[in-house]
Amino acid sequence: MSIDKSLKKGGSLARSRNVLKRAERLALLQEDDRWKPSQGVFNLPKTKSRRLAPGQSGPKRPE
Repeated sequence: MSIDKSLKKGGSLARSRNVLKRAERLALLQEDDRWKPSQGVFNLPKTKSRRLAPGQSGPKRPE
């Protein structure tokens, strides 16, 4: 299946994805101490989607 031409831009997606993959979602929840590996991967809490273009990094979080 091909990507619609409205989503193409120089060989990559022009829009940011509005859904996180499970691994990205788990990493985000683990950063915020809202999930531990012992809890399993089902019934995860909701997360805010990141509004970034592909290839950009998010804001730096203070440690």
